Parts: sequence; C-alpha cells; structure tokens
Amino acid sequence: MRYSREHKQETHDRIVKKASVRLREKGAHGIGVADLMKEAGLTHGGFYAHFDSREALVIEAFAYAMDRSMEHWRKQSDQVAPEKQLTQIVETYLSTLHRDNPGHGCSIPALGAEIARESPKTRKAFAGKLDEMVEMMTDFIPNLPRKAARKQAIATLATMAGAMLLARIAGSSELSDEVLKAGKDSVLEGVKREPVKVAPKKPKQV
Repeated sequence: MRYSREHKQETHDRIVKKASVRLREKGAHGIGVADLMKEAGLTHGGFYAHFDSREALVIEAFAYAMDRSMEHWRKQSDQVAPEKQLTQIVETYLSTLHRDNPGHGCSIPALGAEIARESPKTRKAFAGKLDEMVEMMTDFIPNLPRKAARKQAIATLATMAGAMLLARIAGSSELSDEVLKAGKDSVLEGVKREPVKVAPKKPKQV
C-alpha cells in the first residue's frame, strides 16, 4: 500500500516529535531506534524510509525541541510589557515545573553535555539553534546597545541552563530549590542593573 506524500510527512513529523521528548528524558544515547519507532507506532524497519541515519533523527529532534522552546518564549513574552519580557522568561525557565519535566523542556540542560561529544555535523546544527536562542534573548534586552545586550543574553542563557542542570542533579530537594532561586536571583539582578549611560558628544565649535 502506497501512502501519500502528506501522510509520509505527518508520520515523519510524529517520529521527530516523539523522539524530541524521549531524547530529552533519556539522553541522546539512552534510547534506541527500535524504541523510538515503537513510540511512534511504527516498526524498526520503517526507520530508513524517513531518515538517512540515527544522527539525522537526533539533529531533527533537538532542533524541533529548541524551536518549541523559542516558541514558548515568544508566547511568554507576548503576555507582558517589553521591559518585563526577560524577567518573565527567566522565572518560567527556572521553575520547578521545568525542572521536573525535562522531556518537554529546554534541550540545553537536557542534552548539551552529550551533544558536545557528538560529531561536528551534530554540534554545528545544535550551535546554529543555540545562536538563534541567543539572538532571541538579545531582543528581550532593549535597554542596551545590541553588542552589549548579546553579551548579557549569552551570560543569561548560560546561567539559566547551568542552574537548571544543577537543580536536576540535586533532584526535588531543598538544595535543588536553592539552586533554582540562586540562578534566578543572579540573572534578575543583572537585568535590574542600570545600563551605563554614555554622555552625549559636545558639538564641535565652528
């Protein structure tokens, strides 16, 4: 039986979506192709009708996950005034809800350490999405020149992801909650700092 192109694409998308959740839950090497296909309701033999390799699925799956994170950020930021957007993102990210649901959360704390050991192709794809995240977070820092805002965005994302990773290591405990609060406080203190104001240049006397 031959399926339409639309049906094949729907199946492909379903595999990617299921894989993105399981990879964040189990890790890049914590679940095999057979299990991923079973999750999608398909046989192992049908895998190569959709993907050239396991690596190709991993790349698509974490790209999908990072796109969903950015989509979530957009929805969160749309609910508040521009000057409160970054605070909204930080408080939602460094929450117990995010900590306790890695399968539906950010890929950086869930898969970052593993991706760093993957092939150059996989790392390049991940880095491209990471740069998109940095650029998006830079947009949430309107009170600084673009270059300074990007620098702060990188530091903010690194602090958020690092705090989330440590909080998950600590589990659902007082230490874990302490880590989340410390990360949140550190980032938000940086957000509240007044930007350095540059004195306007005096007009040249003719």
